[in-house]
This record gives sequence, C-alpha cells and structure tokens, in this order.
Amino acid sequence: MTDFNILTVCSGNICRSPMAEQLLRAGLNAYPGVTVTSAGTVGLVGEPMDARALSLAASYGVTDATNHVARELSEQQIRESNVVFAMSREHRRAIVQLHPRASRYTFTIREFARIAAEIEDADLTDAALLPRDDISGRFAAAVEAAASLRGIVTPLQNADDDDVVDPYRRSDEVYTLSGQQLVPAVERTLAFFERAASAE
Repeated sequence: MTDFNILTVCSGNICRSPMAEQLLRAGLNAYPGVTVTSAGTVGLVGEPMDARALSLAASYGVTDATNHVARELSEQQIRESNVVFAMSREHRRAIVQLHPRASRYTFTIREFARIAAEIEDADLTDAALLPRDDISGRFAAAVEAAASLRGIVTPLQNADDDDVVDPYRRSDEVYTLSGQQLVPAVERTLAFFERAASAE
C-alpha cells in the first residue's frame, strides 16, 4: 500500500503548522503509512518551535515538538502530499501558486473541518468500497469528498473564520486564541479521517 502524506503550512513554521503537525500525527499514529510534516511559506529555516507555541502545544498534550526544526515550503513537498492543510487563506494561495494542481487538495485546516462536519456517511461510499487496510486510498477518497463539496456547503459570513490567527510575537491571549481556533479544527479533521477508515 502507498503512503498517505499530510503537509501543514503556516508562515515561519515555528508556531501554527508544527502544532497542527504534531496533533495530527498523534491522532493518526494508529494508521500505518500515514506521514505528517510541516513547512513555512517564509520558513525560519533551522529554528526550533517558538517557546510560547511550544508551551501552548504542551497544554494540548503535544509531547514531542521539542525536536522540531523549521523548513521552507517547496513545490516538491506540495507535489508529494495527498492533502495540504494551510493555516490561513494567504498560505493556501501561496501553496497553489507554487503548485497549481494542489488547488484540489489544499484547504485551510478550519475550512476542511467545516466541510468535513457536513459530510454524511453516504458521501463516503468511495472510501467504504476499498479494503479496510487501504488507509491511503480511504483517506484519499475522504479528501476527494471534501473537495467536491467545497463551495457547496454553507458559506461563512466572515471569511476570516477559515483562518487560524498568527500568534507570533503577539500577546498570550492571541496564542490562546490561536489554539482555540486550531485544535477543534484538527479534532474534527481527525474524526473525519476515522470515519473514512471505518466506513462500511
């Protein structure tokens, strides 16, 4: 079976995207062949995770982010991914600029979670038809189901609600808000992938 590659993207790759990476990896570690990595559109290459972001991540149960090393986003990383989760619409635009074909499988993490919440089991028929051990195929079918509903699910009144606020060098309150926006989106995303894995 082929691997299923998830890429998370923010600006510097020291706050939002590594936190999303670690949370997604922890939530999907029961599924073989699933890899999660992160990068930044203006990556602070070689830097560790921001100290306050690291503390925030730890408050949500992330225990292995201390070894994080920031890297800059490349076209190859995008091309090799099955789904890309941007932390904001600005990042999504940068991703698609680098690799236009990624427009189909690149979402902001909050956008993906919002769409996933409206996908019913009947929409996961393609995933259900695949063998139980074909996790990559089932997850790919789930991403395709989400992509097919983009623009169809109820639109947001405030488009900013699809973004995770950038806390870097801002107040503790902004770090807290960033976590409050990111973590529920990751949790809904994980629940959606779990549904795809167990669809019958």
